[in-house]
Amino acid sequence: MGQQQLLLIVLVVMIVAIAIFTGLSVFMSNKSDQNRQAIIADLISLGSKAQKYYKTPSQLGGGSNDFKGFYINPIDTGNGNGSYSVAAGSSPTGSNFIPGSTSPITNTNSTIYIVGCGKDHGDNNTTPVKCYLTVTPSNSQITILN
Repeated sequence: MGQQQLLLIVLVVMIVAIAIFTGLSVFMSNKSDQNRQAIIADLISLGSKAQKYYKTPSQLGGGSNDFKGFYINPIDTGNGNGSYSVAAGSSPTGSNFIPGSTSPITNTNSTIYIVGCGKDHGDNNTTPVKCYLTVTPSNSQITILN
């Protein structure tokens, strides 16, 4: 009877070890996906603020149908998910990290890009998660770079 109990204990320890290893593997693989989803949620929120700014008259602190002067509030340039900045002109490229920025849009634009860089490594396992939101007066679209 002693050998059966010992064999049962060894079997239980092996099953528990395999379960722990599998759980850690699943957690680590989903970590970048969760960071990417959190970045996307933050980008959508910032895009909503940009559209609100665009539609608000200049007398009330808005852009009067222009993104010129829009900037990301210093509080919104970074959080536990990542960092955020706004740009105009050509769409962002690459997977390198971009720090948060409060620089305003300086030219008349009807399209801006809000870039989010995450805290975790993206699909290439070397650079952070990176997405951007293309914002127009009535629409927005997410593009995943890493």
